[in-house]
Amino acid sequence: MTAEANPLLAVSALDGRYRAKVEDLAPIVSEFGLMRFRVTVECAWFAHLATDPAVPELPPLDAAQRRALDAVASGFDLDAAERIKTIERTTNHDVKAVEYYVKERLREIDGLAGHVEFVHFACTSEDINNLAYALMLKTARDEVTVPQMQAVCEAIERLAEANAALPMLSRTHGQTASPTTLGKELRNFSSRLRRQLDQFAAVPLLGKMNGAVGNFNAHLCAYPEADWIDITDRFLGDLGLTPNRHTTQIEPHDYLAEAFHAIERFNQVLLDFDRDVWAYIAIDYFRQRKVEGETGSSTMPHKVNPIDFENSEGNLGVANALLGHLAAKLQVSRWQRDLSDSTVLRNLGTALGHCAVAYLATLKGLSRLDVNEAAIAGDLDESWEVLAEAVQTVMRRYGLKEPYEQLKAATRGRHMDAALYAEVLATLDLPDAARRELEGLKPADYTGLAARLARMAR
Repeated sequence: MTAEANPLLAVSALDGRYRAKVEDLAPIVSEFGLMRFRVTVECAWFAHLATDPAVPELPPLDAAQRRALDAVASGFDLDAAERIKTIERTTNHDVKAVEYYVKERLREIDGLAGHVEFVHFACTSEDINNLAYALMLKTARDEVTVPQMQAVCEAIERLAEANAALPMLSRTHGQTASPTTLGKELRNFSSRLRRQLDQFAAVPLLGKMNGAVGNFNAHLCAYPEADWIDITDRFLGDLGLTPNRHTTQIEPHDYLAEAFHAIERFNQVLLDFDRDVWAYIAIDYFRQRKVEGETGSSTMPHKVNPIDFENSEGNLGVANALLGHLAAKLQVSRWQRDLSDSTVLRNLGTALGHCAVAYLATLKGLSRLDVNEAAIAGDLDESWEVLAEAVQTVMRRYGLKEPYEQLKAATRGRHMDAALYAEVLATLDLPDAARRELEGLKPADYTGLAARLARMAR
């Protein structure tokens, strides 16, 4: 029995336990996906050459030929992928197997059999590979990863908006601090996440189609009068990619590092969020809805554990370990190229897969949260010492002597209630109006512009 027959035998958790969570990614980032994008590039290059008068030996395609050629790529299926694997058993070269497959298919198209040598014309394998991976990342980004990132941001924003004005005790260094609102603290995270999401979505995806060492050597030898820079720039633009004119045999992958670093930063912010929510659950600020039949602990029947946020945290760590290695390794290649990038790039899908598992886990966790307003209010009402900041700042306004030092002596290290707060106020030489204002102040009122900030977009 194989992993294909039984996921319990899968080596990767993504192909085993988490397979259902990465189904949307599978056709894009798998070996099948890589083959499909390679076939797409080979067919598109053939079609592009056929449109250029600088290559007269390859005549323009008629409408039927163009439809049939496009169908080779658009109709790519598992049978086609299996055929490529069969060819590869002879070639022992994955890109050459794709080239031979495309030639086979073109020979079946009326009028193209005599032109099949323009498949892979003047190309090195990396011309096909770099574009295939760029299209892979573009498709995964547009169809799966960015939508999932947006869903996370939107879920946090909804929770922030609903609790924009809910007063909450802050904790700096783990100690009681000036109050905020729950919505403001959530909006802090969604704002940070949005910034990294925007940067990832905006990374231009680069490509090259310039031959064995990036100089158009073979291109120019075959057609010395052709403007190969213009021809390839237009080809890359048609694929939705940005031309990189200065490369060795490989596109140097700097843009991939930019993209991976942006995802890493998004993931680190989300990991920070997961840990904060986990801690708020621990102090009962959030409660998790029970799911009938679900077990929290194998020995403690009462438990409803924050497993979704823990699952997200763990998968974000795995994803970032891979993304960090990809970003660091892929920018480095000996002389005009070495092959070490090839095997590393095959883990692009694994990194995005662990991101997907993490994002879906956070979303699931958020969907099960209830805000415990009573616990939040009770915590705040037991921490009147946080008003010491307000009192000493008002004292500064009126020019009273050493206000910070007075409040420090009265409150530092003390746990205050309303009565003790009133007692401290009574000892201070405050103007009557200021005293009355401060006497009416409660911790729940001392939230500054938090509610307004919680409702503000970046």
